Amino acid sequence: MALAPTFASHALNVNAPIPVHTIEIYLDYVCPFSAKIFKTIYECVKPLVETQYVKRVQIIFRHQVQPWHPTSTMVHEAALAVEKIDKTKFWEFSKALFENQVDYFDVNTANLSRNEVYQKLDTLATSVGIGAGETLEILKISDSPVNGAYNTGNQITTDLKLHIKAARLVGIHVSPSVVFNGNLESTISSGWSEDEWKDWFTKNID
Repeated sequence: MALAPTFASHALNVNAPIPVHTIEIYLDYVCPFSAKIFKTIYECVKPLVETQYVKRVQIIFRHQVQPWHPTSTMVHEAALAVEKIDKTKFWEFSKALFENQVDYFDVNTANLSRNEVYQKLDTLATSVGIGAGETLEILKISDSPVNGAYNTGNQITTDLKLHIKAARLVGIHVSPSVVFNGNLESTISSGWSEDEWKDWFTKNID
């Protein structure tokens, strides 16, 4: 599936303008299994691609918001907000979100309002160099009607809708899911080691 220029920073290997192969990873920032596969991809697969497959593979981050994780929408919105502020920070902030995902689990957000969760996310964004308040300005929700409308959303709502539509278009149901060259790659597991990924690359990347 194509990647809109607006979201170009979702592609991990920017040095592959016309890659031979595309790996799309559908992840939920509040899913422990997504965190597991992201860590391996970021720490092991990324260096592999950048050294051995630099012009042959690109990896694309796809947003898979799962409704049984109520804060998932807000956390994914934060990632898109950070990208809007500074495209170079998307993957670094994604790493921070996964490393701190427990902060957004049910127990730790049960008594927080939506804007209070956004405030926590704004604070986390400062850890990757985003100015305090910048992310919150994009995410915050008005507590008063706007021109008679009550479901006003925020500045990132339209962008998130595009990502949700993309996942639905290819029938993704759960995270993590991996799509390889347009087809669901069900053999890949969140529990894979670096060696298992290397073996898969050897067998599947020409």
